[in-house]
Amino acid sequence: MQEKDNAIKARNCLLALKIIKNLQSRKFEAYYYDNATEAVEKALSLIPEQSSVSWGGSVTLEEIGLLDRIYQGKYTIIDRDKAQTMDERYDLMRQSLLCDTYLTSFNAISEEGILVNVDSVGNRTAAITFGPKSVIAIVGMNKICKTAEDAVVRARTYAAPINVQRCSSSPFLHPPTKTPCVINGACGDCKAEDCLCSYIVQTRMCKTAGRIKIILVGESLGL
Repeated sequence: MQEKDNAIKARNCLLALKIIKNLQSRKFEAYYYDNATEAVEKALSLIPEQSSVSWGGSVTLEEIGLLDRIYQGKYTIIDRDKAQTMDERYDLMRQSLLCDTYLTSFNAISEEGILVNVDSVGNRTAAITFGPKSVIAIVGMNKICKTAEDAVVRARTYAAPINVQRCSSSPFLHPPTKTPCVINGACGDCKAEDCLCSYIVQTRMCKTAGRIKIILVGESLGL
């Protein structure tokens, strides 16, 4: 097992060097850390105290404990999950588009440095594209794909069908019942009302250099 872990670590380090170079060529700010603990500390170092912070839905951010650390810090927090009604939830999501720092992950990243996210409502993809002064994304190396096309396939056929199951427990989302992926676990390119793939966004350049910061982690994180 140790030999396997060492081999994976060595591969991740080598591949991350290539991806970081490609991300930087597209004007993203990029970093790599072996583990989530170091990645969290780096993310926190990039967020000024007293600034406003928000985020969209992300299993990665939850499981690495970054959101808990944000609540322990000196920040103005915009958290849609504190809403009591759907109208309030949407209002908080709109407010997050003007925050200082937006936290997220990506469903997939191609080796050439193209970022891919699928979104149901569009709040995450909107914030990534324009609005918040800074975007910080923490991404496990399990989400690296060979090409942008492969990244889209991963987002739609792996991440989205699992997210459908996860979203069914939210009090603000109607339990998905009509999408192919909730019925048989496979994407069917549906047009269902509760489709989670309303928006499929490829971010191939960081228009404002350094605004989007990618922290790669040599672990399997998120979906």
